[in-house]
Amino acid sequence: MATAQATTRTASGPPGKGALAALRERPALAKILALLVVAAVAVPLAHARWGGGVWPGALTVDLSGPLGEVNDWIIGNRDSHPLFLYFFGHISNAVVLSVRGVYLALLALGWAGVTAVAALVAWRTAGWRLALTAGLSFLLCGLLGMWVPTMQTLALMVVAVLVSVVLGLLLGLAGGLSDRTFRVLRPVLDTMQVLPAFAYLLPVVLVFGIGVPGAVLATVVYAAPPMARLTALGLRGADPGVMEAVASLGATGRQRLLSARLPLARKELLLGLNQTIMMALSMAVIASVIGAGGLGDRVYQALSSVDVGAALAAGIPIVLLAVVLDRTTEAAGRRIGAEPTGPAALRGARGWGLAALIAAAVAVVGRFTGGRIWPEGTVVPIAEPVNTAKDWMVDHLYTGVPVIGGTADWAAHFTNWVLNPLRDGLQGLPWWAVLLIVAALAWTIGTWRTAATAVLAMAAIGVLGVWDLSMDTLSQVLAAVAVTLVLGFGIAVGAARSRRLERLLRPVLDVFQTMPQFVYLIPVVALFGVGRAPAAAAAVVYALPAVVRITTQGLRGVDPAAMECARSLGATSGQRLRQVQIPLARPALLLAVNQGVVLVLAVVIIGGLVGSGALGYEVVFGLAQGDLATGLVAGAAIVCLGLMLDRVTQPTTRRQRKES
Repeated sequence: MATAQATTRTASGPPGKGALAALRERPALAKILALLVVAAVAVPLAHARWGGGVWPGALTVDLSGPLGEVNDWIIGNRDSHPLFLYFFGHISNAVVLSVRGVYLALLALGWAGVTAVAALVAWRTAGWRLALTAGLSFLLCGLLGMWVPTMQTLALMVVAVLVSVVLGLLLGLAGGLSDRTFRVLRPVLDTMQVLPAFAYLLPVVLVFGIGVPGAVLATVVYAAPPMARLTALGLRGADPGVMEAVASLGATGRQRLLSARLPLARKELLLGLNQTIMMALSMAVIASVIGAGGLGDRVYQALSSVDVGAALAAGIPIVLLAVVLDRTTEAAGRRIGAEPTGPAALRGARGWGLAALIAAAVAVVGRFTGGRIWPEGTVVPIAEPVNTAKDWMVDHLYTGVPVIGGTADWAAHFTNWVLNPLRDGLQGLPWWAVLLIVAALAWTIGTWRTAATAVLAMAAIGVLGVWDLSMDTLSQVLAAVAVTLVLGFGIAVGAARSRRLERLLRPVLDVFQTMPQFVYLIPVVALFGVGRAPAAAAAVVYALPAVVRITTQGLRGVDPAAMECARSLGATSGQRLRQVQIPLARPALLLAVNQGVVLVLAVVIIGGLVGSGALGYEVVFGLAQGDLATGLVAGAAIVCLGLMLDRVTQPTTRRQRKES
């Protein structure tokens, strides 16, 4: 008997080791316990020293004075200081001349020439189907009466994308070839990625003023990071075997870069170009607030007057431009390394030469027939019928609908039952409790560095003195993200199970994903009025396509062998979804959550234009009044809030490797 007890005691080990083994098997529980131990010591000390309510004033730094002095100095010296006259002034002049030159070149080609060039480039890159789509898209821009604004936006985009690509390539080369530079660039690029586009505008306006130069440079700052990041990743991910073989042949560093690294990273480079183009188009529309002109200016004017018809007439060409540019660059990326198709006489330089000749001929014929600008007699106005339909919807859906209530009632209920309690709850939490919750979430999903970054970001918000405003913005983001995830995951599950539904959803998601953020605000304001609820509704619609796409792709990418094994064991469709697909697709689901949070935050901030208040209003107020202190502090708080949300929804690479 004693021998049996000893054997049992030896097998189970000492009493403490069983608990340690259990904690090793559950690292999340171990992290929470460690955090509770730290909190048990730190919280009483912090509460005794600074109190347990809102962020203590003793830990707040007032930046309004120094930033106000910087603001006054910039305004006072913008027209006289050598830095502005001989540096920023030359940059501004170069941007204006470049955009004007591209715009005049597009006008010189005429509507027929531009349409032919777009169609022929799409044909050479992706085939006749996309060529037909490109040609019809540009023709539709003219039919909607938006030819000149479209050319203005295209000219601004051409210059902004070229500068963004060059800048991104240089930064990407530096980060891809140097580990130290990559470590320095990574947090900078992360910060630029989570900073909403609206926050870029105020510093640019102060330096360059209202107009095209500021719009182009804000677009460059917003669109260059994807090119830099993907270039660096492509160079760093080059096949080591190929690089070793090239080095063994005696190639110099420059030769290895040109003959091996860059060719191996072509797909990443084209993906970076694709993302840069899409972000540049998005920012070119937002930059209409500071005088970019073009299609964005039409959308912004429509927002000011809640003119849904005018907004749609300008929004459709933006969507068409985005679809054509996205499909063309995506097709170019797919064709890398593939066998050439089509007649031998049209391959390579011969095909491009033929396309150039055809485009030149069409342009010449168009100019001789008076085709410089789209003829006004062929314009099809859609603003009036769209506004008529909108008025009918407002009259019949805004209020007084039996049983379900109107959209105004829905907005009021969502505000009173969701947004207000969530905001009051976050603002009522002690500041140290918020930091502990953030630390727990970030550390559970990542490492202690992730948690430290998230906690420091939240603490920085308090130091900036905008704690309550940030909690208000956070409540709007959390509410909109919750609705987005419920709808997005539900739609994605259906699309993952049905190819037909996925095909039906694809063009709808394309349109919604490429529609400018401003366009979403106009119909929701018409239907829901102004306030936080319309901003949340616009954020849901804007973020939903990305969540649906990523989730659908993740569920479809689950190993078929695992699904077949579960099916053979008699698992039902729901069991396979809950117990196989969702656990195996966890990385994709977390990515969907992460992207949903980032996209929702961007629109909630822009919602300051329609009464969402909080940090969005501060940014809008600072931009409208030229108040650097107000706008920049709010922008910095938005960066910190976005950084925290990014960290608590994005698992680290180390953790993903452990789980896999």
